[in-house]
Amino acid sequence: MQATPYFTEEHALLRESLRRFVEERVVPAGEHWEDAGMVPREILREMGRLGFLGMRYAEEYGGAGLDTLASVILAEELGRSTFGGFTATVMVHTDMASPHIHHAGSPAQKAKYLPPIVRGEKIAVIAMTEPDAGSDLASMRTTARRAGDAWVINGAKTFITNGVHGDIYVVAAKTGATGRNHQVSMFIVEKGTPGFTVARPLKKHGWLCSDTAELAFEECRVPGDALLGEENRGFYALMKNLQNERTVLGAQAVGEATKAIELTLAWVTQRRAFGATLWDKQAIRQRLALLAARVEAVRALVYNTAWRDARGETVTKEVSMVKALAGELVNEVMYDCVQFHGGMGYMREAAIERMARDARIQSIGGGATEVMLEEVAKRMA
Repeated sequence: MQATPYFTEEHALLRESLRRFVEERVVPAGEHWEDAGMVPREILREMGRLGFLGMRYAEEYGGAGLDTLASVILAEELGRSTFGGFTATVMVHTDMASPHIHHAGSPAQKAKYLPPIVRGEKIAVIAMTEPDAGSDLASMRTTARRAGDAWVINGAKTFITNGVHGDIYVVAAKTGATGRNHQVSMFIVEKGTPGFTVARPLKKHGWLCSDTAELAFEECRVPGDALLGEENRGFYALMKNLQNERTVLGAQAVGEATKAIELTLAWVTQRRAFGATLWDKQAIRQRLALLAARVEAVRALVYNTAWRDARGETVTKEVSMVKALAGELVNEVMYDCVQFHGGMGYMREAAIERMARDARIQSIGGGATEVMLEEVAKRMA
């Protein structure tokens, strides 16, 4: 694997281990997971035993104490699996939901929840998006009110990854009476809490082995110590972790695009038409060469952004660039790779068909491209 100035030997060993796991345990079974609509708990527990689910958490909780670059490696290598739903299941658990507990949890909350999360015994979920509040988090309507020494949550969440089969839900809700952003707080809600239900599982265009759900909270009563972090400071916690979330989404897109080009190169170099291989057609090989160059450029931006984040720098503008560029590019790559596969690219038996469906969400989820460009533009003037 190509060396870069950003990664240590420990990072390189992690990448090798992840790539071997994906090739041996994910690729052969992924189609069955697509049919089942979920990733088996056995696989997640195995990832926990291998140390893949808590790489950035402290050793006292079973983690490895690594940095942002470790998350980038995880996302990139899982992205190469060709199963976007599997990648989403894991990355929501490791880099979108459980970090809130790690960053803002009390010692008691961390001791209770992080070890089973790191072991893959309990699956973490982040519940932010609502029917009327996607990228505009300040518009959420779910509320939490004090009731003695408890909190009572009411509202609904939608498009929640791991929502059906999750165990530990990090839920955002309005708690204040003044100001839009300052009203949000975060809560830990466990599966089985009275008043909390999975309203319905959702059927999707792609990511078929990732379970997605609508959640309902009707007078859902949680103890006072379910509050995660400071009251009315949840909006800032969400914004802080979106920096990490968008970095790993960019890395995931890079892994997916890289694998798509590899699969397409293998196809066009053996597929013959009009007396020669498709690779012999100048338009095809030049287009693949240009796509490969653009993927490498975005990969470099992802790595540099993650490296700077690991050093403690503020990279909000660069993270927004990563998310916008990678989300658009992976869809462009998939479009052309399906085209170069011809009729086979439209068949469910071809990995590229699934990859193209899975990639569509990359320019939407975690911050739509248009929202990301606005974030960049605000920091240019």
